[in-house]
Amino acid sequence: MKVLWFHLMPYQDLPADFKDKHNSVWVDIDPGLFDPLRGHQHYHEYMDQLEYAAKAGFHGICVNEHHSNAYGMMPSPNLIAATLARNTRDAALCVLGNSVALYNPPTRVAEEMAMLDCISGGRLIAGFPVGTPMDTCYAYGQNPAKLRDRYYEGIDLVLKAWAADKPFAFNGRYTQQRYVNCWPRPVQKQPPIWIPGGGSVETWQMCAERSFVYANLSYFGHQASMTHVKGFWGEMKRLGKEPNPFQAAFLQFVGVAETRAEAEKLYHEPANYFYNRCLHTDPAYANPPGYTSEATVRARITSQVLRAAEESRKATRSGGGAKFFEEGHVIIGSPDEVAEKLLNVCKEMHVGHLLLLLHFGNMSRDLTKYNTDLFATKVLPQIKHLYEKEWEDHWWPTGMPKHLPKGAAHAKSTFATAGVAAQ
Repeated sequence: MKVLWFHLMPYQDLPADFKDKHNSVWVDIDPGLFDPLRGHQHYHEYMDQLEYAAKAGFHGICVNEHHSNAYGMMPSPNLIAATLARNTRDAALCVLGNSVALYNPPTRVAEEMAMLDCISGGRLIAGFPVGTPMDTCYAYGQNPAKLRDRYYEGIDLVLKAWAADKPFAFNGRYTQQRYVNCWPRPVQKQPPIWIPGGGSVETWQMCAERSFVYANLSYFGHQASMTHVKGFWGEMKRLGKEPNPFQAAFLQFVGVAETRAEAEKLYHEPANYFYNRCLHTDPAYANPPGYTSEATVRARITSQVLRAAEESRKATRSGGGAKFFEEGHVIIGSPDEVAEKLLNVCKEMHVGHLLLLLHFGNMSRDLTKYNTDLFATKVLPQIKHLYEKEWEDHWWPTGMPKHLPKGAAHAKSTFATAGVAAQ
């Protein structure tokens, strides 16, 4: 099993009365709440945490795209990934993703992801989310009824740009380009494609049909996501596809401590901050007309985003933390307890890629390091061997080719050495 360290990069200084005095953390959040100096500190601290996770032994590190919000301060995950590509060596770089429907033309996504794959030496995982309604329809003004068609066309253009051996013309419904010619080109012939999903029939179908990874991103633990993941495996079965667990991924909040009692004490406040401030979204922004398809409505599938918006209105600051632990939204406990729970979750959901939020809410630098260290040293060794003898992971970065021209690898150290020699 592959275990990846996932970061949302939330803004940590929302006031205690945020839910009472502000309509939403997304779309219409008061820009006056953002302090650029604190933003500077947040970004550097968060990039330090991702780089630390890469060195601690996690198989990959993850970034993602959101707009006009304090829930996740990464309007451009590619900027963050570029620094990580330069400052890490072995961990996969999982960009979940770029919302291709927001780019005109989507060729920009093909070019920037190719750059990331080159800089990192073939370590890119390319994620293509449809995008939340808040990001796509409200912050970026896309028509919800046309969003998914625009998204499909964007993915087709990106993949064709990577594969083409000569310039070509693209004449789509939303994008027309006389010359598509992706320079640079990715190290990998095609980086692995992961599709984040929060609850739509079409996403299951696309992942199953096109052999993409279905990555279920959940705020509420695996029980709340079983319907979604089972829906994906149902599509795989319907198409006669091999049920390889590495074609699925799942996101889980985790807090590790020496004992469960200590974990409850340490992670109560970060959980409260996340669920009662970071998820305080106006439900009107979470489900615009036309965004959810008829097939998904008929299947009675509720998106994680809409549920989060509705749940955040009901939760109370005083009792929220305990509820989130008891219902498994956040898995907490001793290392052995957490390892056992995660193994059960991954087996029950049949997923081979586990995405972890080991930082959430307003978690401090020290607590994030403590959580990361305990997981890396005492939990990861107990779970990472799941599936390794049964299945092959076809959705993992391949890295650099085995046979390289002399001097092609380690360009950074070669330059530094040359500088010393010249002196």
